[in-house]
Amino acid sequence: MTSLNFDERVAIVTGAGRGLGRSHALELARRGARVVVNDVGGSVNGEGASVDAAQAVVDEIEAIGGTAITNHDTVSTADGGRAIVGAALEAFGRLDILVNNAGIIRDKAFHKMDEVMIDAVIDVHLKGALYVTQPAFTHMREHRYGRIVNTSSASGLFGNFGQANYGAAKAGIAGLTRVLALEGASYGIAVNAIAPIANTRMTEGILGDLTSRVSPASVSPVVAYLAHEDCKANGSIYSVAGGRVAKIFVAETTGSVISALTAEEVRDQLSAIEDAANYHEPDSLAAATSIIADALAN
Repeated sequence: MTSLNFDERVAIVTGAGRGLGRSHALELARRGARVVVNDVGGSVNGEGASVDAAQAVVDEIEAIGGTAITNHDTVSTADGGRAIVGAALEAFGRLDILVNNAGIIRDKAFHKMDEVMIDAVIDVHLKGALYVTQPAFTHMREHRYGRIVNTSSASGLFGNFGQANYGAAKAGIAGLTRVLALEGASYGIAVNAIAPIANTRMTEGILGDLTSRVSPASVSPVVAYLAHEDCKANGSIYSVAGGRVAKIFVAETTGSVISALTAEEVRDQLSAIEDAANYHEPDSLAAATSIIADALAN
């Protein structure tokens, strides 16, 4: 079996000071990548800052013979995103891989959630992915190669009580993944996402019996594949936990064409509209529009 190595490749991993990010950075470094370990060193709620977490990961990478640098810029501003990408280019002269992992949580029932809680989570997760990816994507596009791995979540794709801010951001990241997969395909850029479950600071005390079975290390091999030039996937989202890997996809039922559309007809035909026995899996807006056009024509 041919090993998937990253000799000469350069990777940025955001939020890499602990948990999943640390694990991803170590996995890429073990396989030969030069890694920018980005982390502001804050709490799980996004408060405070420290250089210690990122430096500890760089020390671990260097201890196994790898190459890495720290970066402490925030992902949540455009200037921060440019600075993170700039750090990779200044240190290593290139950028091949971006793993968007940085995240915080501020959970609360939606009716009790304030503006600060909404903004803070969306700024780090969704805007963070946008702000770091844009300069990275521009560089990759110019060099006609790149691999981007985003971090979505079952909370955004399936829902989770008390996480309206987090779920909205993670659903947005799924949408970003699909769009950039289309925009980057002809430039040698593959963009995919994971929806991981792992025992980290963000999930402490809520995983029950799963806790001992879903280490961050059980997720990172999937990230390594998606970050590699051999990766054939593009625009895909994978559920990853404890060694289980499954594809998550968006589909629509065949549905019903109602010639005289009224609210009453929707009510009366809802079971046919929602019948999932047959479904379509469009891979773009154009494909979805084509399905609608065919249904209306027939």
